[in-house]
Amino acid sequence: MACIAVIMLAPIVITFTNSIMTEQEIERNYVLIGKMNDAAVPHSHQFANLKLLPDQVSAEQYLNILIKSPKYLSMFWNSVFLVVPIIAGQTAIAALAAYAFSKLRFRGREAIFLIYLLTMLMPFQVTLVPNYIMADRLGLLNHSSSIILPGIFAAFGVFMLRQFMLHIPYAYIEAAKIDGASHMRIFFTIISPLVKPGIAGLVILLFVDYWNMVEQPLIFFNDPLKQPLSVYLSKINEGAKGVAFAASMLYMAPMVLLFLYAESYFIEGIQLSGIKG
Repeated sequence: MACIAVIMLAPIVITFTNSIMTEQEIERNYVLIGKMNDAAVPHSHQFANLKLLPDQVSAEQYLNILIKSPKYLSMFWNSVFLVVPIIAGQTAIAALAAYAFSKLRFRGREAIFLIYLLTMLMPFQVTLVPNYIMADRLGLLNHSSSIILPGIFAAFGVFMLRQFMLHIPYAYIEAAKIDGASHMRIFFTIISPLVKPGIAGLVILLFVDYWNMVEQPLIFFNDPLKQPLSVYLSKINEGAKGVAFAASMLYMAPMVLLFLYAESYFIEGIQLSGIKG
């Protein structure tokens, strides 16, 4: 496990160390990228120099990204304004729907839930075209709603939270009903506090998924200035390699910080929801 951890962490460590190198040092280390088959280059020099420690620590790359290149920050906020409403909306709707599917008894509950899950089992590319047609007819193309609305009503959150709520004893709800509590009061005072680990796990999974989305913005957005950071990041290395390393570290930072903050809730939520990797 330690060997696997080292292998998995190596690209992140290399990215970080390169992000604090000077542009000249990075050029020396990766000067042969794209020229590996050049016959004029000696075979002994046809390898990149993956240095773990820089000769000189420099914050120049981060200054270029955060101060001298306002486009990066603009794309960063584009991602935030797309991801935050999706996470908030899907979490709220999924929690209420999961409560209905797990704790309310009504005719056709299992059949409706099975049909609901079929949308989650379909490949993403299958639903992409219908979503595009609907967004076009509603006049939502090149607008954030064309991505936010399908994301809010996705089925994954309902499935995950329902699996989590199945572990909550139904006796809690019966006791609350005896005291005269309504379903909304039961949900907010009993179910919501108990399902916090599941919600935390869902938030992390949704954040990682939608923070890294590429296909939806490329298809639904015609204006490059509205595209999120995940799309812009693939083009940022056209100028300087060091800027690309710094941008990659800043891009990973929100995901890493979120996971470290809610790690225990995430693990508990995944275990109790029954989802296996």
